[in-house]
Amino acid sequence: MPIYEYRCAANGRLVEVQHKMAEKLQTWGELCARAGVSPGTTNPKAPVEKLLSAGFLPSSAAQPACESPTCGMGPCATGRCEA
Repeated sequence: MPIYEYRCAANGRLVEVQHKMAEKLQTWGELCARAGVSPGTTNPKAPVEKLLSAGFLPSSAAQPACESPTCGMGPCATGRCEA
């Protein structure tokens, strides 16, 4: 799923969130709900602007580094180290 960066003009904060490409967040309240952050004192109806896509988070990103002394691959890119 792509990672997007949004900016709120009302408070100047930048927030990164993951969502489907077809989805668009339009308000600070929607953004905070998606990101799991508190809206604080900013009006939840304040508009937000999508700035850029930071790319995709691959499913193997959550995999731990390979601990095998014989692997030599470092962080396990495939998630399938069987050492």
